[in-house]
Amino acid sequence: MTAETETETRVFYDAIAEDYAEHFRDAMARRPLERALLSAFAELVQPDGEVADLGCGPGEVTGYLAARGLRVFGLDLSKGMLAVARREHPGLRFVQGTMRELDLPDGGLAGAVSWYSSIHTPVDELPALFAELYRVLAPGAPLLVAFQAGDEPRRLVEPFGHPVTLDFLRRRPGDVAAVLAGAGFDVFSRTEKSADASLGETAAQAFLLARR
Repeated sequence: MTAETETETRVFYDAIAEDYAEHFRDAMARRPLERALLSAFAELVQPDGEVADLGCGPGEVTGYLAARGLRVFGLDLSKGMLAVARREHPGLRFVQGTMRELDLPDGGLAGAVSWYSSIHTPVDELPALFAELYRVLAPGAPLLVAFQAGDEPRRLVEPFGHPVTLDFLRRRPGDVAAVLAGAGFDVFSRTEKSADASLGETAAQAFLLARR
C-alpha cells in the first residue's frame, strides 16, 4: 500500500470509526466459523509469545484473542479506530502504524492476524506486504489472513452518510495462497464460506492459515 493509498484509507476509517464500531458491535458472537478459526490460530501460538492483530479496527478480534489467553496488541492506521479500540478494550495495547513497514524486530512475533486488513492493498503490492509479515514472525509462527473472495472490487460510497469513498479489493483464495507461498509461508489450511446475507455479507469469505 503506497503512502497515498494509506492516507486515503486512514481518512476513510477515521470518518466512519464510531458508526462502523456500532454497526459491527459483537459481530463475532454471530460468526461461529470465524470464532473457531481464531481459536485454532490461538492454539498454534507458542506460549508467552507476542501476537499482533494487524489492521485491528475497533479491536474486537484483538479482544477475542486476548480472551483466549494470548499476549496480543492491535495495530491500525486510523486514529479514530484506535480511539474506539482503546475505549472498548482498556486493558489492551493499541498502536498506530502501517503493515508495510512494521516497527518490529525480525522474528519478534509468535503470531499475527490480518483480519480483512489487506483488502485495500493493490495486488502488485501484496508480495511486499507478505514479505514484511514474514520478516517479523518467528520461525513456525502462524499467520491468519481473512478477506472477501471474488474477482471484482466493491466501491463503498458515503457509508453511514460520511463523504468518503474507498475500494474493497476481493481476491481468489488460490491467488492469495500463491503470494503467501512466494513470500516463504507454508499455507496449510484454506477455508471458504458463502456470503451470509443475514450478516450483511455481499461476497464469499476466505480464511488462510499459514506458517512462517
